[in-house]
Amino acid sequence: MTLLGALAGPAAAQTAGAPDEQALYESGPSGRFLLDGEWLFRLDPGNVGLKQGFAQQTTRDGWGATTVPNAWNATDESVESFMGSVGWYRKDFKLPSAKAALSWVTRFESVNYRSRVYLNGVLVGKNKGAYLPFELRMPPSVLKRGGTNRLVVRVENKRLATDFPPAGLSVAGRPTGGWWNYGGILREVYLRRVDRVDYSTVQVRPDLPCASCAATVNFRLTLRNYAGDATRMKLTGRFGERKVDFGTVAVGAKKFVTVTRRLRIGDPRLWSPDSPSLYDVDLRATTVGKKKRTLQRYRLKTGIRSVKVVDGNWLLNGKKLNFRGVGLHEDDPKLGFAITNQIRARQVAETKEVGATVMRSHYPLHPYTHELADQQGIMIWSEIPVYSLKTDALAKLEVRKLAANELRDNILTNQNHPSIIVWSIGNELSARPGPVQSFYIARAARAAKALDPTRPVGYAVAGYPAAGCQAEYGPLDVLGVNEYFGWYPGPNGQIADRELLGQYLDSVHACYPKKAVLVTEFGAEANRNGPVEEKGTFEFQTDFVNYHLGVYATKPWLAGAIYWALEEFRVRPGWEGGNPRPMAPIHQKGLITFNGQRKPAFGAVQRLFKGVDQVEGG
Repeated sequence: MTLLGALAGPAAAQTAGAPDEQALYESGPSGRFLLDGEWLFRLDPGNVGLKQGFAQQTTRDGWGATTVPNAWNATDESVESFMGSVGWYRKDFKLPSAKAALSWVTRFESVNYRSRVYLNGVLVGKNKGAYLPFELRMPPSVLKRGGTNRLVVRVENKRLATDFPPAGLSVAGRPTGGWWNYGGILREVYLRRVDRVDYSTVQVRPDLPCASCAATVNFRLTLRNYAGDATRMKLTGRFGERKVDFGTVAVGAKKFVTVTRRLRIGDPRLWSPDSPSLYDVDLRATTVGKKKRTLQRYRLKTGIRSVKVVDGNWLLNGKKLNFRGVGLHEDDPKLGFAITNQIRARQVAETKEVGATVMRSHYPLHPYTHELADQQGIMIWSEIPVYSLKTDALAKLEVRKLAANELRDNILTNQNHPSIIVWSIGNELSARPGPVQSFYIARAARAAKALDPTRPVGYAVAGYPAAGCQAEYGPLDVLGVNEYFGWYPGPNGQIADRELLGQYLDSVHACYPKKAVLVTEFGAEANRNGPVEEKGTFEFQTDFVNYHLGVYATKPWLAGAIYWALEEFRVRPGWEGGNPRPMAPIHQKGLITFNGQRKPAFGAVQRLFKGVDQVEGG
């Protein structure tokens, strides 16, 4: 059977059943059905010479059995694997209910990178990007309510210079890119049931003027009517023990309606790392009349806290932050990016074990990781993967629009998590920003503050003394510097001498006295024992962290420091990372090896992190 023939081929080729109502994270609407179990996969026949990164259990017309989430090149570290290819996924299923009044939506939590989705042979939608969810309505004219449906997804992970992150070739002809380019349906897929109306967006945003003040919780609910006629519904909710009545609203056929309310909470329980208090939120849309019926329910947990930057101080509930954190990537030797909730829980546990109160990644993390952070008091630097884009790429209107959409989607998707303390608009664009980057920064910052005025907006820059003061960073509240003094030489050797670190940090503070300034990256590769002065040894790494954290301790104005990274991960073929004896493609600055062993520097970081008062008076 050809690939195109498989789009709507005989459904009997795969065992089809109705998925169970379940989800891998709590927050969200009712009626989520996890499309787990057996899927089929095959590489596109055009991918000559590329091997699959998992073992096929069976073969059906060239298709192999797999499960989703899945990274098809999880164990293939070849250049061909990294440069990208095309893969096809196939899932046969039956609807959990055949009722004609119900609508059905497919939700993909993350697909890398370009996807085309077919239902029973008909193209129903496309998407470009990764790390954030997208949804597609399943057209009633295509859906088989009483029979077997076939979902086919074409995924292409060939990266371009205008993608997030970008890819290409260096002057030496080597692949570039910030982390391994895993192809596939990298997070789970859901089938969502919609009974006439659906929660399109849910915003529950607490506003806390001061630590001892009453809080105001702002609700903004947007609902969509999927039905062919107008719908009247009663909207009610709870915030903790408090009831919220949104009244009765009407929405026209195929239309949207937005409802807002404000709730005053006196003497609120505040969320913080040492006391991560959460409030249960339960929202319901019900029919109007004698026979009331719940159309949809939306549940989440959120926390009340304030995050502000005042005169260069980053404040949580009015208390100055001087946090210590770790960077991380979702990666695993066998699974690649398609990690499990068990691995996510381990990463959060390791973060707490090392004494960190902040996690940072170059892209939005999985919803379950956000929920764990909410529950366990871990703050999150939430960043979109506008990573190391060349200025000529950022100059393209289409690229800036895509970046704006990425920022918007991140805020709308993750805004209810109290753990998020900043919206980061990118990482390491040109260290000398010109008009193009200035344009992007100003508009991204303005857009973020319009969507969420309760959080600061930040950005991480490559730390070089020659960069000087940059007026283009004016719209930002938070500025992170990625500093590797004493590890990389930097342009013209300007960061080769670690003794210049303290002076450099002071110069950044002098440039931006009203902004919160922190270290968003520092680290050294280590994969062996050896002399302390030899780069790449455990001894060098331990001395490196001792020195850098010692310098940070002398800067009372510093808002925090994040070690890069907690665990090792794959970067790209030929990765050296400044190590004279590298083990490409593994990034070995991690405090924990790719197979889970703690390096000696883990203990040094742990001792120094736990010795810091990370939230003033905490």
